[in-house]
Amino acid sequence: MTDELGPLLRRLRTQAGLTQELLAERSGVSVRTIRRLETGKATDHRLGTVNLLADALEVGPGDRRLLAATLGRAESAPAALPAPGSPGPSPVRGALADAADELAREVRRRWRREEEQRRVHDPFPLPVRWREAPPDLTDHSENVQRLEPGATADRMDLSGDLRSAAEVYRRISSGRLVVLGRAGSGKSILTIRFALDFLETRTGADRVPVIFSLGSWDPTTTVLRDWLIGRLLRDHPHLARRVPSGATLAAALVDADLVLPVLDGFDEIAEGLRCEALEALNSTSLPLVLTSRRGEFAEAVRAAGTPLVWAAGIELADLTLDDLADYLPRTARPAAQADGGGPAGAVWEDVLAELRAGESPASRHLAEVLSTPLMVILARTMYSDARDRSPAELLDGARFPTAHSLEDHLLAGFVPTVYRRRAAEQSADGRPGGPQNRDPDSARRWLGFLAHHLVRLDRDQQDLAWWQISAALRRPTRTAAVVLATALCVAGADWAVTLLITPTGLGEALLQGALMGPAAGLAFGSVYAVLAASGGRPFEPARFRLRLPRARNSMGRGPVRTFVGRFGSGMLGGSVMGIGCACALTLERAVYMGLPLTNVYVLQGTLINMLAFGLIFGSAAGLVFGLVAVLEAPLDVASAATPTGLLSSNRATAARQLAVLAPLLVVTIALGGYLIVGLLRGFLGPMSWGLTDGLLIGAVGGIGGALSYVLSFTAWGQWVVLSRVWLPLTGKLPWDTAAFLDDAYRRGVLRQTGAVYQFRHVRLQHHLAHSYRQQQAKYAPARFADPGAGPANRAESANRGGATEDRADRS
Repeated sequence: MTDELGPLLRRLRTQAGLTQELLAERSGVSVRTIRRLETGKATDHRLGTVNLLADALEVGPGDRRLLAATLGRAESAPAALPAPGSPGPSPVRGALADAADELAREVRRRWRREEEQRRVHDPFPLPVRWREAPPDLTDHSENVQRLEPGATADRMDLSGDLRSAAEVYRRISSGRLVVLGRAGSGKSILTIRFALDFLETRTGADRVPVIFSLGSWDPTTTVLRDWLIGRLLRDHPHLARRVPSGATLAAALVDADLVLPVLDGFDEIAEGLRCEALEALNSTSLPLVLTSRRGEFAEAVRAAGTPLVWAAGIELADLTLDDLADYLPRTARPAAQADGGGPAGAVWEDVLAELRAGESPASRHLAEVLSTPLMVILARTMYSDARDRSPAELLDGARFPTAHSLEDHLLAGFVPTVYRRRAAEQSADGRPGGPQNRDPDSARRWLGFLAHHLVRLDRDQQDLAWWQISAALRRPTRTAAVVLATALCVAGADWAVTLLITPTGLGEALLQGALMGPAAGLAFGSVYAVLAASGGRPFEPARFRLRLPRARNSMGRGPVRTFVGRFGSGMLGGSVMGIGCACALTLERAVYMGLPLTNVYVLQGTLINMLAFGLIFGSAAGLVFGLVAVLEAPLDVASAATPTGLLSSNRATAARQLAVLAPLLVVTIALGGYLIVGLLRGFLGPMSWGLTDGLLIGAVGGIGGALSYVLSFTAWGQWVVLSRVWLPLTGKLPWDTAAFLDDAYRRGVLRQTGAVYQFRHVRLQHHLAHSYRQQQAKYAPARFADPGAGPANRAESANRGGATEDRADRS
């Protein structure tokens, strides 16, 4: 393929009379990439790149077919390059097609469950209608329809509702659609319904629609392709498997144009990055669906000087009074009536009558508030599903003088309502308390902390990942927790081994563990602090499982490269721990035997021990961690479809790591020490390392070191130490954090997006965070900044955090 594509591309460029520099300027593809393609040095051919070059060269149908035939010879590329106006790629065969089909099944299963959890169909979906977006926010019809120069565009019919979203999208030749709407207007629900309907009619030629929450994308540091691949790997870890070219399945699917990105929440990108984000999207020809609030998208269009190229646009309309009259009465079941009787829906009759009359400012304000699905759902939760409240209070003009005050009331009452309602149902049924019977005030405080934590990250985010909750703690606090946890692990291992195996006295055993534990804790804490200070983010969940080694197939990557990388990091960490153990041994002798630390022989012995223990522990850790890499295999397809599933799989992986690392470290430390001491004895003089002593030292180092590694340098370990122990100790979170998050999801406060949670709506997140900050006596905006960020970033984070609630209210 490389030999054929290069000459073909060079011939087409020469026929067009373009230099490589002019072609780069027209297509947006770098000169370096064009040069590598023409010379055959590039081995990873992306459909989007070749498509951009074909468009810039204005090649005809025959040459496009020739390019398609050239690309079709590669297994990881689609069999055809679509011409302007074509609906999508041609069918793909082989492992990549199977992976796309499996991804489609998983996406369908996930979003069906999410739609049920959000009660979208109870009693029926709220009507989501739209109109065409303003012309200044969309591209020319000729460009959207991908017509040749001089052709006249036909009028596109983009009318429809929630049930026809996929059908409307298929009418768009370019495959690029912008969905605009107010906050809470139903954009996220529309994306779910679009994905499900698109998958219902998907054929082998269609891409797989995957919903991505766009708020975490930083276009200045990560190109769109890499960000999409990273999110696919996070939410679908089984896509980490390798194709013959060495790329992951996630990368192969994206590069083969088999993924249709549904980018939800353009407005949630940091304000200063939206223009760059739009320009990055315009540099690709990737079919996509983009949702955004209208104001933020319009600002980005004005700043960039162009809308999303080739994109059609629709804007969601407000709900009408007829919509409310059809929906709200059917949500009030007879059992929820305040008096226990009366016809179903009677609770809303007086309110709807007032809204239709529109004679008072209060009724007009309420009609304005209830024009979005978000506020209707909040009102339904507080009044239709409650037994002791009447929606008539929403018409109290003295209590709610503005539409803003009504929205605040609905946002503030949502969390207490869902927690009180579930508790009342449990009590009525005689069921005991537990995770399902929580105190509403405590639940609101914990949720407020989590919402505030999302603001304290590098910028205002929506993704609530269990492995990132620990980032809410300051770096010194996290390091201190690692030191303490490691010290307890190593001291406990030392006490257990010494008391159970050796005849050492109790006093000496306690002293030895009391010195060895803190020394190891400081060693692990130092490595952790260096990683954190160097810009390291929270440890990502493992995307692998451990299994017995077997012959590698073509999907695997080279074991030598993996072994070398793991050996280096293990060698560094083990050496630091060995040096710390040598220092602890000297302190033990100084305390127990009364040896002066300033004695020249004591200092000399300490230096020799530091060298020996550093080599022994370092080589053992490097060898063991390198060998463990051979046991790693990608996760199963359905092993991490939810946050709880990913947590469970990582817990199992951590347990297997501990079970493998501990015995291997014991053996390698014992035998390695015997060999290393034998080699050093000839240079450094008399040294002692018997196999029995080596096994004892290896048992302490192996058990304590393996447990310390799992707790300090894995996502699950950090979750246990910081989110399950440290934060609950300070009252920031409950002790059963995982159960609390899952319970909040089942109550409808949180939603699931792949492997992470999000608050039901960003406005609810901002409201809870704002309320939490108001309750903190020592609150200061500067605390929003990440402790590791630079001064400029800290100031920007503080300003953004202080304005978060205001932005949400203005939307």
